[in-house]
Parts: sequence; structure tokens; C-alpha cells
Amino acid sequence: MAAGQRKLDIDQIGDVTVARFVDKKILDENNIQIIGNQLFGLVEEDGRKRIILDFTNVEYLSSAALGKLITMDKKVKAAGGKLRLCSIRPDIYEVFAITRLNKLFDIQDDQDAAMAGF
Repeated sequence: MAAGQRKLDIDQIGDVTVARFVDKKILDENNIQIIGNQLFGLVEEDGRKRIILDFTNVEYLSSAALGKLITMDKKVKAAGGKLRLCSIRPDIYEVFAITRLNKLFDIQDDQDAAMAGF
């Protein structure tokens, strides 16, 4: 994978994988496709089952990106794993609330809170 294509910073903390988004704005269809592929690869290729998606850097998120997150959630659950989201800005969280995705996803305030439940 080309260095310019890396859209996620991956950390392994015990048996939990923390994926931090690199981009501030996740709007571009091509970027969303790359992010989706990298996220799905964590489950499908690496067999990771405990995953935290850290939104600390994210300022904007398109609806297409939400679709990738929903697919990611299904893949993790199908693999018998758990997916948590953390550090989502209030204005982005509002989109999760309006679309009721805050009911689908396990959303925590920060990475420590997300780690605590695993």
C-alpha cells in the first residue's frame, strides 16, 4: 500500500486495535473507498475482533462515510467481534443522533472509555 494512501493510523493495545483517522475531512468518494478497504481489511485480512475507531482528527464526515461505518459494524459483528467509536465531535455526533446511528454504534467519549468496556 502506498504511503500516500494510508488513511488510518493503527495502534495495537493488548488485543484491542485502535484505528485513528488521519484526514480531517472524510468527504471525497475515493478517500472513503480507501478508508473502507483499510477498515474492512482489519477484520477480513487481519482477523481483528476488538476495534476502536478514533475520530479525534475528524472535522467533517460525509453520509457515504457513514455507509462504510455501518458495513464495518456488520463485518465485525459477523466475525464475533466488537466495534466502538470514540472522540466524535459534537457536530458530527449530531449526525449520528439524527440518523439514529448512535443507537447502532457503541460510542464513547474518548479512547480510555472505549478501552474500558473491552
